[in-house]
Amino acid sequence: MKAPAGNLAPIVQRRSGKLRLTERRYPRVRGSMTEPLLLSDERWRGAKLLESGKHEAQALALTFVGDLRLTFARTFCAEAVRAYWIEIQRSGGDPWPLPTATFTAGGRLKEPALSLARRMGVAGAELDLCTASYLIGVIYTAMMPEDARSRWGSYYTPPGLAERLMNLAAQAGVDWRRCRVIDPACGGGAFLAPVAARMASASADLPAHQIVRAIGERLRGTEIDPFAAWTSQVFLEAAVMDVCRAAKQRLPQIVGVGDSLLQDVADTYDLVIGNPPYGRVTLSREVRERYRRSLYGHANLYGLFTDLAVQMTRPGGVIAFVTPTSFLAGEYFKSLRHLLATEAPPANLDFVSVRKGVFDDALQETLLATYKRGDRNTSASVHFISPTGYSDVVVQPAGRLVLPSSTGGPWMVPRSSDQEALIAFLRRMPHRLKNYGYEVNTGPLVWNRHKGQLTRHPSPETLPLIWAECVAPYGRFVFRAAKKNHEPFFRPRPGDDWLISYKPCVLVQRTTAKEQSRRLIAAELPNKFLRLHPAVVIENHLNMIRPTNGGPRVSPAVLCTLLNSDIVDKAFRCLSGSVAVSAYELEALPLPPPEELSNLTRLVQERASRDVIERACAELFHA
Repeated sequence: MKAPAGNLAPIVQRRSGKLRLTERRYPRVRGSMTEPLLLSDERWRGAKLLESGKHEAQALALTFVGDLRLTFARTFCAEAVRAYWIEIQRSGGDPWPLPTATFTAGGRLKEPALSLARRMGVAGAELDLCTASYLIGVIYTAMMPEDARSRWGSYYTPPGLAERLMNLAAQAGVDWRRCRVIDPACGGGAFLAPVAARMASASADLPAHQIVRAIGERLRGTEIDPFAAWTSQVFLEAAVMDVCRAAKQRLPQIVGVGDSLLQDVADTYDLVIGNPPYGRVTLSREVRERYRRSLYGHANLYGLFTDLAVQMTRPGGVIAFVTPTSFLAGEYFKSLRHLLATEAPPANLDFVSVRKGVFDDALQETLLATYKRGDRNTSASVHFISPTGYSDVVVQPAGRLVLPSSTGGPWMVPRSSDQEALIAFLRRMPHRLKNYGYEVNTGPLVWNRHKGQLTRHPSPETLPLIWAECVAPYGRFVFRAAKKNHEPFFRPRPGDDWLISYKPCVLVQRTTAKEQSRRLIAAELPNKFLRLHPAVVIENHLNMIRPTNGGPRVSPAVLCTLLNSDIVDKAFRCLSGSVAVSAYELEALPLPPPEELSNLTRLVQERASRDVIERACAELFHA
């Protein structure tokens, strides 16, 4: 069955107002999707049903466009949540109605979407609450229009990572019996529900009505997506339903709808926890002024939420966030690093060791971090964590982070358990590229702004165009334009002088991938190439390491060899917070004194083997 794009009628019965969510019971579904799984473990069966059902639901959602798709996603997932809610109360006496909806739906689902949604809700009831809420949440995000998902940053946290982050918060001093907690971007409730469960467990000696009242007073959540806010409230109450039933009272409204970044900070908390949205954002003048202390250049949503968390946390309180790793070293985050180092230093950093498959449909280097408001500690423990399934993680210690004396400088973090000695040595190295007589600039040509000037045919009016693929492993320069839309030559126009380079330099690729064996890939733009061509144009995906006016103290060939060594690549990975290789990070890279490079210079001149050069470079770092 395929519905015409833009028309909900074949699947949804239109009705004005909000979706009517009743307590009507219906029999447990035993359709064709569940029958083959009846002999399997129930938990495995429920998870597999939700996973396979997600693809069916996503296919149905793709038959709609724009707001209609979002309406269908909400209507479908609301029905799944309703089925879940009814199912978990089968043995609890008279069923309670669902919490009041905070979103507008489009009507009632028709077959086969209705049966699919109900089967998924029933399947979720066979799982533990955190896994059920996560899997139903990722069904919703998979069905959403991409622009809405991007705008709201709807990428939900797997239960294992949420559990790990709450354990880290407890290690940092959070007392679940007394703490006041807020998630300022709570999504589908990945943190609120288990926090409520911990609060209830820590106060198990109290009467049920006091526990319910305490949770209502001490726990808060805010979410910009009204449907996600509603599901947060539903799963939050489901997490403590036994306590609520014993108290014979409902949980009060804990989750509010709104944009935390625009709201005044009216109170402070013992714990600010969450997985804030990320992505560049354009700010109004008023918002930029509010977060001015943590901004430098482009604004990223998760950086703003980190600043907000510092504002929301009382002295001695804890911030526990899941964020990208890019803030560790990028220039755009130097003000944020200064803010954290001076007002809320890190207590622990957990690097998620894989990118793919951790956050549904997202490929992002992430970490779990805890910070202590007002602490004066200058070091933090570092771990690598590997998710196994939905609910578990494997934790491997990796050493410690020591904050730099320059509070806005990059944070050098060990990326394996054997790199602490290297980190300690790097901290004692004062020399940088500027001490070698070099500066770093980004290739000036953004090619898609000059498409009409690219050509494959050389002429007296054209110059060679140097792309990232010209820089090959092991320091090789290969003039080529091998990728789609790339051409080997550029025809300058009047006023394009700023795009043209006349002198030798070392070129370094700007964009790599975490899975690549090397992060630093450098090659010398050789003199012999420049003797054949009067000048070149260098594209934006390359960094140019160029001699300063005083002249270099180390030759480009030796510098290129050093940058291509395994030990410098390891050092750079300790420094870099993302897969991008920025000019800022290259300029911050610790290097040995230039006067100690005489042996390496001799080996380069003699064209020594790679193994011999690698050993010489390692000795420069006492490795």
